[in-house]
Amino acid sequence: MSLNNLHPAKGSNKSSGKRLGRGQGSGKGGTSTKGHKGAQSRSGYSRKIGFEGGQMPLQRRIPKFGFNNINRVEYKTINIDDIQTLVEDKKIKKDLTFEKMIELRIAKKGDLVKVLGRGKIDVPVNVTAHKFSTSAENSIEKAGGKTTKI
Repeated sequence: MSLNNLHPAKGSNKSSGKRLGRGQGSGKGGTSTKGHKGAQSRSGYSRKIGFEGGQMPLQRRIPKFGFNNINRVEYKTINIDDIQTLVEDKKIKKDLTFEKMIELRIAKKGDLVKVLGRGKIDVPVNVTAHKFSTSAENSIEKAGGKTTKI
């Protein structure tokens, strides 16, 4: 091995293409392929995210309205008639707990469940949930069941 036959390991040299700014004789001197003037020819230039060459960017063209409340609490809802069909299908007997809702895939582990009053129930069922509407609470208790808030 001698100095005249040294070369980098295969695949280690990725920038073996054009050598920029090495004089006019190289063909890539002068402006170093960056053209004349403008932001991209200057040192330290970095394009901003969403920049479209001076055209009005997409995130500014699209209309925006309303607002999203970061403190909003989302509830998974189940109605009285859904509980009635669960009893008729013999999936529950007397109790509908949050664990049973997860097992029946009505809700997921981290969800909050609210029972709403659509439909009728004529079977006494003890329902455990995070929240109840007043009409749901009334119709469950009228049928002989109990409501328990978690």
